[in-house]
Amino acid sequence: MTDKPKGGPYAKRAAVLCSNSRFGLYLDQRRRQKGNLNIEHLPDGTHSPEDCAEWLRGACGVESRAEIDHNDDARGMLDRIVADYSNWERGQRQRGEA
Repeated sequence: MTDKPKGGPYAKRAAVLCSNSRFGLYLDQRRRQKGNLNIEHLPDGTHSPEDCAEWLRGACGVESRAEIDHNDDARGMLDRIVADYSNWERGQRQRGEA
């Protein structure tokens, strides 16, 4: 029997974030900017909830979102990701793109 860490509020926060289609759009735009791609090469809607979860696990350095609740660095990274996403959302609303 393996003792897998049990998810708590941070794992739930990560799951809700990854199921948000707007977060997928944020990752689409972020990837276009970082990769110097245009929308034809990476259209909106490319990141599925599963893609978002995979990206988030990689960014947080964990294999499972449940691990975030038990890892200070992963929690800090999740907080940063949520803050960056929130800033993006604010910018979208200010530009009337939300």
